[in-house]
Amino acid sequence: MDTSIITYTIYLGISLALTMWVARTLHKNGRIFLVDAMQGNEELADSVNHLLVVGFYLVNIGFVTLWLREYGAAPADARAVFEILSGKLGTVLLTLGGMHFFNMYVLARVRRRAELRTAPPPVHPSGLLQPPASPYHVAGAMRS
Repeated sequence: MDTSIITYTIYLGISLALTMWVARTLHKNGRIFLVDAMQGNEELADSVNHLLVVGFYLVNIGFVTLWLREYGAAPADARAVFEILSGKLGTVLLTLGGMHFFNMYVLARVRRRAELRTAPPPVHPSGLLQPPASPYHVAGAMRS
């Protein structure tokens, strides 16, 4: 059997298994974070969680299939197969990690904005302050 076919088969198998494992893990463990970020709205959090998983699958499987293309010579031996696989799988894993950290950044910002909307003022107001006198006003008339 051709070493390229073996390399492709191993690459696809490992990449798709990793994609499914990471998606399930993020879906299961991300729900609590999303419920908190969505101010306790579980229905909205579940919906966003599902949409994130669908987007994750689309982007990642699309990337994996695009990265399937062979660059350079076909692997001649087992060593070359492992070298190609390590390069391709390493790129897939770095992409997965980058996508994860980007999603966490965006969701953290959503959560922070939601918390700021419902946060009390930083100090309790004790009264109104008079605005300072403007250097442009003299006895009710403006300087030119």
